[in-house]
Amino acid sequence: MNCYDLQKISKIRVREAKVLLDRNHPEGAYYLLGYAVECAFKACLAKQVKQYDFPDKKMVNDLYTHDLEKLLSISGLKAEHNRECRNNPSFELNWAIGKDWSEQARYMIKVDKKKAKDFRLAVVSRKNGVLTWLQKHW
Repeated sequence: MNCYDLQKISKIRVREAKVLLDRNHPEGAYYLLGYAVECAFKACLAKQVKQYDFPDKKMVNDLYTHDLEKLLSISGLKAEHNRECRNNPSFELNWAIGKDWSEQARYMIKVDKKKAKDFRLAVVSRKNGVLTWLQKHW
């Protein structure tokens, strides 16, 4: 899996989430949107691994997480993220909505449609979305 594959997967998951949300399946939409953000972070991280370099073991082990806050911390984007939050209250709010996603969402039986729609907007907003910001770095 390389950064381009992860970028494609992220975009596919966003499209799939929209279909699910449009068909009144907010649980699946919510899960897939979070997974799209996770893949975007991992695309940013994969871009940092240079061909023929042996990556740092701790970084590699840390990559095997679904925790968006941890992925932000190891991505090398934390300072830029903090700056964006300070300068863009809409992005900061979107991050606050998105950061608490967990892979455990795949087991959620009930997700309010409004929560899923708000999450989708926080993730894909063209101007202030979490994915929009991450795509600038992959």
